[in-house]
Amino acid sequence: MDLSYSMNDDLTQLRKLGNGLAEEMSKTTSNLRMGFGAFVDKPVSPYMYISPPEAVKNPCYSIPHKCQPQFGYRHVLSLTDKVSRFTEEVKKQKVSRNRDAPEGGFDAIIQAAVCKEKIGWRPGASHLLVFTTDAKTHVALDGRLAGIVQPNDGQCHMGLDNVYNMSTTMDYPSLALITEKMSENNINLIFAVTRHVLPLYKKLRSKVELEILNVPEELSLSFNATCLNNEFIPGLKSCSGLKRGDQVSFSVEVRARGCPKEKTKTFTIKPVGFKDTLQITVDFECECKCQAQGQPNSPVCHQGNGTYECGICLCHPGRLGPRCECAEGDYSLSEQDTCTGPNKVICSGRGDCVCGQCVCHNNDFGKVWGKRCDCDDFSCLRYKGELCSGHGTCSCGFCQCYPDWSGENCNCSTRTDTCMSSLGLLCSGRGQCVCGSCECTQPGAYGSTCDKCPTCPDACTMKKDCVECKHFQRGRLFEDESCARICRDEISLLDDLVLHDKNAVNCTYKDENDCVQRFQYYEDNSGRSILFVVKEPDCPKGPDILVVLLFVAGAILILGLVSLLIWKLLVTIHDRREFAKFEEERARAKWETSIDKHVTPVNIECTFIVLDKQRWVDPNISEEECMVGDVNLFLTDPSDPSLAELEIMIAEPNYRGKGFGKEVTYMMMHYGINKLGIKKFEVKIGLENRISIDMFKKLRFQELSISEVFQEVTLGLTVSKEAWEELLSGADMAQEREYSKTQESRHRAKHSLSTGATGN
Repeated sequence: MDLSYSMNDDLTQLRKLGNGLAEEMSKTTSNLRMGFGAFVDKPVSPYMYISPPEAVKNPCYSIPHKCQPQFGYRHVLSLTDKVSRFTEEVKKQKVSRNRDAPEGGFDAIIQAAVCKEKIGWRPGASHLLVFTTDAKTHVALDGRLAGIVQPNDGQCHMGLDNVYNMSTTMDYPSLALITEKMSENNINLIFAVTRHVLPLYKKLRSKVELEILNVPEELSLSFNATCLNNEFIPGLKSCSGLKRGDQVSFSVEVRARGCPKEKTKTFTIKPVGFKDTLQITVDFECECKCQAQGQPNSPVCHQGNGTYECGICLCHPGRLGPRCECAEGDYSLSEQDTCTGPNKVICSGRGDCVCGQCVCHNNDFGKVWGKRCDCDDFSCLRYKGELCSGHGTCSCGFCQCYPDWSGENCNCSTRTDTCMSSLGLLCSGRGQCVCGSCECTQPGAYGSTCDKCPTCPDACTMKKDCVECKHFQRGRLFEDESCARICRDEISLLDDLVLHDKNAVNCTYKDENDCVQRFQYYEDNSGRSILFVVKEPDCPKGPDILVVLLFVAGAILILGLVSLLIWKLLVTIHDRREFAKFEEERARAKWETSIDKHVTPVNIECTFIVLDKQRWVDPNISEEECMVGDVNLFLTDPSDPSLAELEIMIAEPNYRGKGFGKEVTYMMMHYGINKLGIKKFEVKIGLENRISIDMFKKLRFQELSISEVFQEVTLGLTVSKEAWEELLSGADMAQEREYSKTQESRHRAKHSLSTGATGN
């Protein structure tokens, strides 16, 4: 059982099912034994948590939860007839946790199959191995992620602690190795998995294969299989792709190719993995019926010198000839000529000429016979040290091959069942069957039936040929008339594809007419395979001239619009730079003329000229050269004399960012409130001037409006008690002096910034 963390709820369920499972199994057998083993995955990175160090002893450290350390496979309980022991051991189990999604269950399957003494498998009993998991499992070559390259040897490696001790040394086993060990130990493997991984394990379909035990050398067996859909496949002794409820049958033909000393022989046929067997007893009839009617001392045999049996004379000792007419002591030179062959050697040097007939000598290597003793049963070609490869009899220097064998030395099998793949294809359609073995012709294909290939086709590629032959009646399978045998799918025609199930596979391919054919491959819960095929393929059409023209025109139009937008952007940037330059020049001009401004009834402007006090104290520097910037107060609304608009300009770049603007703003607002009765202030600032906007917002100004056209924001402040107190504190260092007197005492100014105001 998988004891990874995700199986926690399944472990709880199994604790409740122990007795119920035993009761159900007792309906089938009266001698039930149950055992238990658990697995997680190889205890090595990257399959396990190694950081932080606490996670090694408790892989659930980060959840948090208390788990047992990760392990590969642990044998918990040997097979026992005490169901209470099974339930007790299952209740003791705790889950662990591994890092990646696939588990190491195939390691556990191999060890549970081959460690017979540890597990307690009984010979002759039905062996069931139930594999429980909720995830995929690692297979051969996955161990390379952890640097494990030694292949799994399929041997038992259980230590005294009942833990698989080669988990971090050997790679995961392959499906082929698992199949071999299940067959070798007569174990039926049952996958008990959760719903979301069911489609994956359903692909490991069942296979029924016959196993022949103790076949006499004198017998030749040939098999025929009737698999799914009553399909007769000659030369095959296995059926694949089976599920529960399917029925298959096999027929066997037995031929005698020799007569053993024992006239009765027995051999066994059984399905791999099952204890049920079919025992067959064969009686050899090596004697003719006419032998029982022989006439001893028959007058036909020269005055009774032999027994007349089956039309020939069996001469008494010392008599020779077809009718026993000669005695061994008789001799004539003329008779010797009949015993001499073209090589002038009497009886080929392997016998004596008696009465004109060769009497062949006995030979330690075998039997010698023939008119001139020119035949034997030991001078034929050998293969691997065996006469006629052990697949035939030697007769007069030539191998007489048994059925199903051919060649000069009978080393070539004529059977094709050994070349059949699980799909019933000869060499999987990737090679030729030569002397009972597959010679793979497709590049990259290998294996006993060429079933392994780095570029093996997926489900879509395999089912494409079935769509071609069953629906369109063309293609490779249609031409070699193997469509009905290989393609057992149902064909359903649709106008368009719809998803029939989350496990359905949508496939597309390009046919011989360069059209795209779409179909969907779906296998239902009963194992029935259905191909949903779109009736009409998507065939390529010529280019649409109108579409091409519209596309070209659209591309030209888009390029033109993009060019206009770029030109507009450049013009806007240029205009803004020119406007900023203009504003700066206007501000400079304003410094020079601000003193001479006059007041009209509808427009009152108060201007504070900001001077550099350090330069001001130098009488040699003119007043204009001391100017830094100005602060203006505009009363532009005759209907509301309490509203004023502020404008600040620190024109000299060297004086910006030193707090001048904030101080003179305090002073101007203080002046406006005390001298002019201003109760509301507004200021307009360009959107790009974030420094000024932030400064006024710190002075409690609120955003009133934004002009997208002029790219400016209007901020306003209504003088409240709090704002007034803040202005007083901000302008407490200011002193009001008469401008003319300050000019006379310029040379006495030393440290602070002095400002003068004129009002018209």
